[in-house]
Amino acid sequence: MLEWMGESQAMALIGCLGGLLLGLAARMGRFCSLGAIEDALYGGSWDRARMWGVALGGAIVLTFAAQALGWAGIESSIYLSTAFSPLAVVTGGLLFGYGMAMAGNCGFGALARLGGGDLRSFVIVLVMGLSALAILSGPLARLRLTLFPTPPAPRSQGIAHELGDLVGLSPAIPGIAIGLLLLAVALSSRSYLRNGRSIFWGVVIAVAITSAWVGTSWVAATGFAASPITSHTFAAPLGGSMLWLMTASGTALNFGVGSVAGVLTGAFLGSLVKGHFRWEACEDPRELRRQIGGAALMGLGAVLALGCTVGQGLSAFSVLAFSAPLAAASIILGAAFGLRQLITGFAAG
Repeated sequence: MLEWMGESQAMALIGCLGGLLLGLAARMGRFCSLGAIEDALYGGSWDRARMWGVALGGAIVLTFAAQALGWAGIESSIYLSTAFSPLAVVTGGLLFGYGMAMAGNCGFGALARLGGGDLRSFVIVLVMGLSALAILSGPLARLRLTLFPTPPAPRSQGIAHELGDLVGLSPAIPGIAIGLLLLAVALSSRSYLRNGRSIFWGVVIAVAITSAWVGTSWVAATGFAASPITSHTFAAPLGGSMLWLMTASGTALNFGVGSVAGVLTGAFLGSLVKGHFRWEACEDPRELRRQIGGAALMGLGAVLALGCTVGQGLSAFSVLAFSAPLAAASIILGAAFGLRQLITGFAAG
């Protein structure tokens, strides 16, 4: 297939297929990170948080099973091959979480809402993509590298790999065990077990994350050009997609562009199936100002944290990178702070 399609097109197709599943899960399964946090803190419902647990536990199990079978070369992923700065991850996670609360969505959620006709999310996507590029390779890149230098990684930056080395086992064994434990916690509620739709879409998300590791590993192993082994994230790929749209004749397709296109397509199809597609625009300038500021913070934060709610919260977590739990906790804390500011205004009592 690579002989007539080429590596870059194959990578984009793999990203698109996984993104399609993610977009469908967002619109038909109500998969939303900010929604899960808000439901748990203010809505008295943990169902969407448990859905995230199903997705996360399933992704860990499937990814390490694929690694054990030789189908996923996750050791080469950026999350395991690059040393992370705890200060950068915490700072970026807090910025991202707070920005997510201000914007009312993360980058992935904004894409999913845009696929359903929400033009307010179009602004979030544009601003987040631009701010991510500004700190990744633009005018703020030098400042980022000065404040948060990236040291060389002496060994794999993974929890399962570290545990495997300590006890002399394949990292797949502790990895699968941790994934099963997370699944057990997510499914420990009898009432949630009756929510078959939520569980189903959680499994779909796990398949989307793992399919990216397997697909990009296959391209890297069988192709002639150097191809990164990666999975879904929605920060720099938003900016990269805008660059490709403007300079397609001089740049190649990649996984990120395909992933963004897939989420938009899946969300559009899901909104049509559910009958939820409708054009929406912002009528309040104050709301738009808050969303623009939040989107800018998300772009900056995601680059510092090495990922967003999907990039760190699912993809990095699926390979049990050291950075994932720290980034996820920081994002949740930042989002909780932002939600409290919006909902209660830090009122006393």
